Amino acid sequence: GSMASSPPPPRGHQYRDHTADVQVFSWGPSLTDAFEEQALGMLGYMTDLSKVDIDEQLAPYTATVEGEDVKSLLYMFLEEVLFYFSTEFVIFREVTITACDWEKFNLTFTGRGENWVREKHAGSGTEVKAITYSAMDIKYPQEGQRAEVAVIIDI
Repeated sequence: GSMASSPPPPRGHQYRDHTADVQVFSWGPSLTDAFEEQALGMLGYMTDLSKVDIDEQLAPYTATVEGEDVKSLLYMFLEEVLFYFSTEFVIFREVTITACDWEKFNLTFTGRGENWVREKHAGSGTEVKAITYSAMDIKYPQEGQRAEVAVIIDI
């Protein structure tokens, strides 16, 4: 028989797969390391971090965030890094957690980097639109195993 497909109807709808998110997977000896790497992973998706310098004239940005649990703490931390980028147009090369309380779910971090310059930084990455809780996973380090963190970001 003929395999000719019939023409599409004059109206209708269909679903097409599209890639609008990416999972950032990070790890380290401690949860602090894995959180810092998660922030760098998100920033590194937006630009090649090796091209970002630390501008000594620019005051480091320090903020404290808190959550209701470890996942909301991670979310608030990444959201703050992204918010600072979106409002101040500063891209961090380094993100350092200087204090954290895993039982009270708060942390303080410092970010250092430089002003975003489209010509220098754009072109090698994709803008991150939002952090999501979707399939968020946090594994605490135990018995010599590393901490692991997975976050899906909307792009």
